[in-house]
Amino acid sequence: MKHFEFTNKTKTLVDGTILKQIRATKDLPIYNVKGGDVGGWIEKEENLSDNAWVSGDAIVSGNAQVSDNAWVSGNAHIFGNARVSDNAWVYGNAQVSGNAWVSGDTIVSGNAKITGNTKVYGNAIVSGKAHISGNVKISENVKITGNARVFGKAWISEDAHIFGNARVSGNARVFGKAWISGDARVSGDTWISEDAWISGDTWISEDAQVSGNAKVSGDAWISGDAQVSGNAKVSGNAKVFGNAKVSGDVWISGNAKVSGDAQVSENKIISSGEYK
Repeated sequence: MKHFEFTNKTKTLVDGTILKQIRATKDLPIYNVKGGDVGGWIEKEENLSDNAWVSGDAIVSGNAQVSDNAWVSGNAHIFGNARVSDNAWVYGNAQVSGNAWVSGDTIVSGNAKITGNTKVYGNAIVSGKAHISGNVKISENVKITGNARVFGKAWISEDAHIFGNARVSGNARVFGKAWISGDARVSGDTWISEDAWISGDTWISEDAQVSGNAKVSGDAWISGDAQVSGNAKVSGNAKVFGNAKVSGDVWISGNAKVSGDAQVSENKIISSGEYK
């Protein structure tokens, strides 16, 4: 026996889609739902399967499917060809659409939007006004919050945290315990890993790599095949590009430029000039 039935209530969306309210036909303890409790709104039976539940003013429409023990509540809207499964919870004003998949123990809340061919799984949290689109992969314990945008073919994994107005795009890979915040931009085939911290108006692009405990802030620019690692700090208007490598306890700041095949390490502080 199905775990829900339709009530006699319907409502129509702006695009003409007719929704039907659901009612539980048995107890669903995982959602604190008793048989007979009224739930949210779906377009057709195929939108909801297994023991999944829709409550409040939440909507599931189109070819979207909510399955397993997934829960959609609040004013959330799942539509298009989207899939929400496993123990995922989507609530607030969140939207999941397109061909997006949300699974595992993922939580999507606030005004977050997940669309395109995005896949979000593991214990990921997407909240605030975060927007994820394209062919992005979000996995494990990742947190995407605030006004963050992740798009293109970016892959965010492990314990990475992206927040503020940060943008991550292209084929960028962010993993480990890396943090990206402020108005930072990360694009291209960049790798941000370990405990790296990217903030301010920083731009990280092309094939650049930032790892270790490195911190890049201010209006700094890291590009090309450049590598910043260890406890290195790059700040101000500093630029590190080409095949340059900055590591150790180095601090590059001001208007300094490190380029070409330059290698800067140990305990140096560079606040001006150009190193090649």
